[in-house]
Amino acid sequence: MFRKIWTAAVLVALLLVAGCSSGSDSSGNNNDWSTAADSKKLQRITVMLDWTPNTNHTGLYVARDKRWYEDEGLQVDIIEPTEGGTTQLVATGKAQFGVSYQEDVTQARASEMPVISIAAVIQHNTSGFASLKDKGITCPRQMENKRYGGWGSPSEEAVLKAVVERDGGDFSKVQILNIGSTNFFTAIERDVDFAWIYYGWDGIEAEQRGLTLNFIELRDFEPALDYYTPVLITSEQLIQGNPALVEKFMRATAKGYELAIKQPDEAARILLKNVPEMDEQLVMASQRYLSPRYQNDAARWGEQKLEVWERYAGWMYQHKLLSREIDPPKAFTNDFLPK
Repeated sequence: MFRKIWTAAVLVALLLVAGCSSGSDSSGNNNDWSTAADSKKLQRITVMLDWTPNTNHTGLYVARDKRWYEDEGLQVDIIEPTEGGTTQLVATGKAQFGVSYQEDVTQARASEMPVISIAAVIQHNTSGFASLKDKGITCPRQMENKRYGGWGSPSEEAVLKAVVERDGGDFSKVQILNIGSTNFFTAIERDVDFAWIYYGWDGIEAEQRGLTLNFIELRDFEPALDYYTPVLITSEQLIQGNPALVEKFMRATAKGYELAIKQPDEAARILLKNVPEMDEQLVMASQRYLSPRYQNDAARWGEQKLEVWERYAGWMYQHKLLSREIDPPKAFTNDFLPK
């Protein structure tokens, strides 16, 4: 999964974002856009990622690299998160925008945390359970007597239980191990039999390593699990207090993802220019896989459907993953997507 444990240093980074004029971003690069931004007295804002930079985030980097944020009067700092911290920090205004998941937003709303999803980065859930082919796990019931490597989330266990039992398996026979942030490939070759991944990253890397995976997509077994992951979020306070800022940010961001949809190779090269430590072959292949999936069957990039939010919130409440039911129409909005 695109998640990683970081130290409290991110809080220092947030203070630096608020007070310094350097153009250094999460990759440590100095960018020409910052000098131009200072001279134009642009409004400086922060976008906090959900994980280390990857192809889920390409549109953000494209919009910044193409100076489309500057065209909107914005200087955008893209920073990496603490574990599970993005949603909370956006809710409290420490970052104006963030990358999160429908799961996190739903749980936040149930806890009366004022965050709102303003765009679906990808239209359909591309995650699922992956294992090496020789493990023989081609359907959920074959997870019986196998070791699952996870990160310890309550919703993770609920999802696993649901898909196993829906396929006629005995969930009590699945051994669950918490592997934290251990690399997927290290884990499945040493510690566990299967794990939960996003195919657009770990699945593509497996192909490049010459590994054959059995991959069970969540949405194939439970319609409610075809939820939005990831999403872009902001706070209710920002929407109410400065809707023009949200409009500007989304106008430029949408252009970034639209370029990534139409020109995946160019978009991947822009991502690599901004985060040069990434593996070039993986980024190029991942971008080609993901670009047609950003918008997929939606009328426009970022569009969210009420039924998806209602269905998943209902599923979470049914499986006791929410302290109370939420009002799904208040959890998301399409109002800031370009017409």
